[in-house]
Amino acid sequence: MKVNWKKLQNGSDIRGIALEGVKGELVNLTSEVVEVLGKSFTQWLRTKGFKNVNIAVGMDSRISGNALKAAFSKGIIDSGANVFNCGLASTPAMFMATLSDNISVQGGVMLTASHLPFNRNGLKFFTKHGGLDKADISDILAIAEKNDFGTVASKGEERAYDFISEYSNQLVNNIRAKVNSARSYNEPLAGTKIIVDAGNGAGGFFANKVLLPLGADISGSQFLNPDGRFPNHIPNPEDPDAMDSICKAVLENKADLGIIFDTDVDRSAIVDNTGKPINRNALIALISSVILEEHPGSTIVTDSITSDGLAWFINHKLKGKHHRFKRGYKNVINEAIQLNKAGEESWLAIETSGHAALKENFFLDDGAYLVAKLLIKMAQLRNHNKNLSNLISDLPHPVESKEFRLKINSSDFLTYGNTVIKKLQSLVNSIDGWEKEEVNFEGIRVKCLNSNEQGWFLLRMSLHDPVMPLNIESNVTGGVNKIKHKFKSLLSEFEFLSSDVL
Repeated sequence: MKVNWKKLQNGSDIRGIALEGVKGELVNLTSEVVEVLGKSFTQWLRTKGFKNVNIAVGMDSRISGNALKAAFSKGIIDSGANVFNCGLASTPAMFMATLSDNISVQGGVMLTASHLPFNRNGLKFFTKHGGLDKADISDILAIAEKNDFGTVASKGEERAYDFISEYSNQLVNNIRAKVNSARSYNEPLAGTKIIVDAGNGAGGFFANKVLLPLGADISGSQFLNPDGRFPNHIPNPEDPDAMDSICKAVLENKADLGIIFDTDVDRSAIVDNTGKPINRNALIALISSVILEEHPGSTIVTDSITSDGLAWFINHKLKGKHHRFKRGYKNVINEAIQLNKAGEESWLAIETSGHAALKENFFLDDGAYLVAKLLIKMAQLRNHNKNLSNLISDLPHPVESKEFRLKINSSDFLTYGNTVIKKLQSLVNSIDGWEKEEVNFEGIRVKCLNSNEQGWFLLRMSLHDPVMPLNIESNVTGGVNKIKHKFKSLLSEFEFLSSDVL
């Protein structure tokens, strides 16, 4: 097979073009390719010491899902291993399958490309130790490229298994036990109206299998049916149209809460009863307030673009420790894990995109578990006539915030981008009122202290593309433009860095 296997790697996932229909995007994630990946993952598991291999396989609502799931399962079965076909599922559920007492599986796989367009698809891999890392994916692709699998004495078997129902019951039982309602143990959400927007992804189960058994009124929930064309809006809590849709639905239905998931339910956000979105910095602040009440002084690990207001809220209002790290949910999660190993207690790792991983939940980035945690707190606050928004009423919000994406016009874009960042370290020293953040793990972050700026900027490398994202926030009107124009004046000597967007 003439396949550029390395091109399929997307950090700790595999992603590719699965369908025709988008000009200039050639299909590279075919059934044949995915069948080889099924064999490769099976062989990789065997190198880890597993002889009798069982693998749970699920998918999101993508059009290509069924065909690719069948091909991946065939690769497993032809390798002499067994498949638990979990059908429509969520990414976090496929990890939890590896811990199930009802089935014995050594690996879990989710076919998904998160919120990417309809023509994309991909695979996320798990063992009972968590999601595979970048090096593991490289090893699996190296096995695929070698394409040497030999023969087996007998093929494996496939069995259908409704794991999403088992996973939902775990959430239901956890919420019941934690709320421990004296009024109604089984239905602690009775009397609340909660709207779910699944964006036609895989998250519709949460309304019917989690909220309904808990007594919630879910009328007005939207786009619960799986449809890989995503006809209503992109299933993405960061997408403005998606958030606008769920906010309107909350107001129109006079709901107490709105919940929105991404396609494979590893990310989420909420909307309060006034139709105000609680996502990004506000979502981090909200779950931090819950975690720090349970674990005072804990370190909260976030990605690099979180605001100064959030840092103040965690450090001073909540008396925790904000550890601003790198972009990339795996980076944030792995940093929290390492801090715990080093003796620094960290109970939450969360990225502004909505990936939230809790120590109590195996550091799994699980949008449904995050929402369940917040529902528990909401039910407890109802007894005191309060709501979730009350917990973050003191969170400062910037007056202005914007991201610009500067294109690198160099074939060796990674080296060039790092050169830009290195040179800027000295250039910003010449700007009156600008100070570099001394503790910074990604790119260059600068405090802009002039009275007409009152903000900060962060320039970093994109995780995968020849782009340098520039994030700017300001606490005064017009501050972003002031910072932007001053920053642009520094770019004249960087001939391969486009400043057209500034």
